[in-house]
Amino acid sequence: MKKSLKLVILILVLTLITSNIASAQVEVNAKAEEHTADLIFFEEVLELIKAEYPFEVEENDLIVTAVKSMLKSLDPYSDYYTKEETESLMGSLTGSFSGIGIYIEEKDGYITVVSPIKGQPADKVGIITGDLIVAVDDVDIKDMGVDKASALIKGPVNTTVKLKVKRGDKTLEFMVKRANITVSPVYYEIMEKNIGYISLDEFSDIATKEIKKALSEFDKKGIKKVILDLRDNPGGFLDEAVSIGRLFVPSGPIVYVRDKNDNLTTHRSYLLRKKYQLVVLVNGGSASASEIVAGAVKDRKAGILVGTQTFGKALVQNLIPINDGSMIKMTTAVYLTPNKTLINGVGIEPDYIVENDGLRDLQLMKAIEILK
Repeated sequence: MKKSLKLVILILVLTLITSNIASAQVEVNAKAEEHTADLIFFEEVLELIKAEYPFEVEENDLIVTAVKSMLKSLDPYSDYYTKEETESLMGSLTGSFSGIGIYIEEKDGYITVVSPIKGQPADKVGIITGDLIVAVDDVDIKDMGVDKASALIKGPVNTTVKLKVKRGDKTLEFMVKRANITVSPVYYEIMEKNIGYISLDEFSDIATKEIKKALSEFDKKGIKKVILDLRDNPGGFLDEAVSIGRLFVPSGPIVYVRDKNDNLTTHRSYLLRKKYQLVVLVNGGSASASEIVAGAVKDRKAGILVGTQTFGKALVQNLIPINDGSMIKMTTAVYLTPNKTLINGVGIEPDYIVENDGLRDLQLMKAIEILK
């Protein structure tokens, strides 16, 4: 793994430093000497730490930290993921993972069950909301943190994990058989006045498929008024944003993607005509892919935006796998709305600015009012 990470450092250093190399051979040679000097400097610092630091350190941990720091210095969205972190990230993006089907959070050092997923292994054995998981396979997980605890709970399909759970004054033990868990990012229902409501949590790789299911149900019932709720949706896959945009936005551009060489790629809709009367709900937590859809809906007059200013993230990241199972996520482009507006750091202003009061969902109420 160490060699792979050093190769990652070499690639990143070369990429970051050589972006403006001129064609002249003299300058190329000078830059090459700089690259060598930079790598020697990194190696010297690494060896100095190993030789002189009075506490035990793992060389691999130092290299991982260096790579993470280099990428994070670019922007908040570029990062390096270890093999374990990569597996967790891809599980969240694909909406599918091997585990027992629970949502957890850390509270006062305890891993607390927020909710079991209905019909999944944890739910079937009787684990309930509010349970405190104190041990996994006899390993005490107090103060361990959500990520590490989650890694212990997850595992290969059809293997069994033992959980020790505190429930009030009782301590219970559960043997739970792991399974493939698929979590839909979509919730939908038919509301008053024949309005279809769709909430999308993230643009995972099953988002389009799940939204199509919802729209199919609406179509069967003749529903043409739709609320698409993108509030607190942090984004996800660009392709999913484009394909979902194609369900609502008429023929024409959905988003432009511009790389560092100013090459512009146009992602288009091919929908002949607008099918639904649409209201999209957004807020400050609506980011990235959410803003691609919201921007397309607003610029192309495909619907009405209700809520508050969106987050303002118009940076596109690529996922670059490394041979050892780790991965680089790095910003490689920016996107522009159909009107060729760059909303990064600015966000999108809704057509109707509505603040919730903490008691009622005034934004949803406004959407219903518009569609009535």
